[in-house]
Amino acid sequence: MKKIYIIGGTMGVGKTTVSKALKNSLQKSVFLDGDWCWDMNPFLVNNETRLMVMDNICYVLNNFIHCSAYDNIIFCWVLHEQQIIDSILSKLDIKNIQVVSISLLCSEKVLRERIQKDIDNQLRSSDVIERSIGRIHLYEKLDTVKIDVSEKTVAETAHEIMLLGQNTSCFRK
Repeated sequence: MKKIYIIGGTMGVGKTTVSKALKNSLQKSVFLDGDWCWDMNPFLVNNETRLMVMDNICYVLNNFIHCSAYDNIIFCWVLHEQQIIDSILSKLDIKNIQVVSISLLCSEKVLRERIQKDIDNQLRSSDVIERSIGRIHLYEKLDTVKIDVSEKTVAETAHEIMLLGQNTSCFRK
């Protein structure tokens, strides 16, 4: 049965890195990073662009769902509100799909270190630190499986997610 792994977490926690590792570990897998749908210049957030991004994400995910080449679909994005997760799922054809919804968490100290490394490598701007830390607490409220990645390697985290994918009790219906 097809599975869709929905991986959320605050900026800098490691969603993209873990998702890529998971894609490389699972057979017949495909990966979409929600940030790819926001890659625009100028970066503009308003009602029109929000709707467009959500439509694009759901369109691509549904195409992956309907494509027989893929059994494992991996989607990551910040996903800091249950309403965002529910809205995406409501637009997906998941009647015969097992959904694993995960939030990656880490300590504030580790998050600061990870983001600072990205800032030093000119991958992020310095304003991301406080915005990201401000969202940490939001993930505890979500209807997701929580994985604390503070002291885990990327490989360990991807392996844990693979094991979750085999445990049908963690799937959303």
